[in-house]
Amino acid sequence: MRAVVRGLVRPVLGPGVPPPVQRRWLDLVTGMTPLAAGVDVRPGTLAGRPTEVMTPRPGRTGATVLYLHGGGFTIGSARTHRALATHLAAASGATVHLLDYRLAPEHPFPAALDDTLDAYRQLLAAGADPARTALAGDSAGGWLVLTAAIRLRDKGEPLPAVLGLVSPWLDLLGTEWPADRSDAMLRPSWLRRCAADFAPGADLAAPAFAPLTTELGGLPPMVVHVGSEEILLPDAVRLALAARAAGVPVELRRWDGLWHVAHASAGMVAASTTAVTALGAGLGARLS
Repeated sequence: MRAVVRGLVRPVLGPGVPPPVQRRWLDLVTGMTPLAAGVDVRPGTLAGRPTEVMTPRPGRTGATVLYLHGGGFTIGSARTHRALATHLAAASGATVHLLDYRLAPEHPFPAALDDTLDAYRQLLAAGADPARTALAGDSAGGWLVLTAAIRLRDKGEPLPAVLGLVSPWLDLLGTEWPADRSDAMLRPSWLRRCAADFAPGADLAAPAFAPLTTELGGLPPMVVHVGSEEILLPDAVRLALAARAAGVPVELRRWDGLWHVAHASAGMVAASTTAVTALGAGLGARLS
């Protein structure tokens, strides 16, 4: 699977390939991933944005996850992450709402963050208990999770019970990215283009875009997963260290031999399925 990712996905995720082409290709290559058994999938909406709702049978009544897909803020969808979300629903016992937030460059910052916050608020307005609700996401979705939680804390709004971050992209400047060929999926040149599309002309070192430089005290407990072979490994480690220093409980899992968001291969790769099962268990333990 690592070879498939490097051969079929990495070449397309480059700065010279337009986002619409990347979106169509990612839809195609992720379509073969099997869904988890025993999970019902139906369309929904939150705050005017499409969602897919994954309900496990049986599940934990009232346990809820709002999931934010990755894709550098420019690609990805409920379709590309449908399989991962069903496996997370099965593992956690929670109903997972997979949000199709607006994408850059058509909809730059703060569109995706606004969609995330509005969707979370609507879930609570519809009856979800924040003490039994998780915010979770991968890659750029991890940035949305952490930044949304900081915004909610600063505004004094109800916080979710737990945050789940898979291979989070938190340093949009890439101050600690290693050599270009070290990651089976990601290239620094593509991430830089994504950051420029997401926040054109912005100072990416400013607190609004750099959650790792922000005070993290008072945030919910975190479950953080990262692969040992990805260029975003330093982001996950820096988050865990900073959050623990601020008194936030953090469960950090480094998956040896796995690549960026290898969780997306759950159902096809045993190690990926194991990782999603562990993620679900970590979130579910905070939602009971």
